[in-house]
Amino acid sequence: MKLHELAPNEGATRSKKRVGRGIAAGQGKTAGKGHKGQTSRSGDRTLPAFFEGGQTPLHQRIPKRGFVNVFKKCYATVNVKTLEKLFEDGEQITPEVLVQKGVCPKGKPVKVLGDGELTKKFTVKAHAFSKSAKEKIEKAGGSCEVVQG
Repeated sequence: MKLHELAPNEGATRSKKRVGRGIAAGQGKTAGKGHKGQTSRSGDRTLPAFFEGGQTPLHQRIPKRGFVNVFKKCYATVNVKTLEKLFEDGEQITPEVLVQKGVCPKGKPVKVLGDGELTKKFTVKAHAFSKSAKEKIEKAGGSCEVVQG
C-alpha cells in the first residue's frame, strides 16, 4: 500500500451540499440562512453572550461606586490560638512552615493576630504582628521576628 492509495472507508464522507444554486436545487434563494438580518450576511460571526445588539451594555448602564486600592496589602492571618494548637513548645514558626501545615496560602504575606491564649514558647517569624499578638508571644517567653518579602 502506498500513500496515494489511502482513501476513507465507504460511507465515511459525504459530498458537499451546494447551496444557493436555484430554487429547484432545494437550497436556493436564501441558501438555508433564513431572511435578512445579521446572521444571513457574509462575515457573520458568533457574538459573545453579553452582547446586547448594540444597545449600551448593562455593565455600563449601572452606576459605579467606590474604588479599589491597588496599594492595599492583603495578609493571610493566623491567630495565636492556632499556633498554640498546631505547634510544640520551643518550635520555630515561619511562613513556609505555616504553608506546609495548610494554615496559610502560598505566596501571601503572613500576619499574626492575638486572638486566643498562649502558654507555649515560640520563635515566630512573620511579615507583620498585631500589638496584642506580639505581647502574648513575648509574655509566654517567645520572640517575634519581622520578615521582609
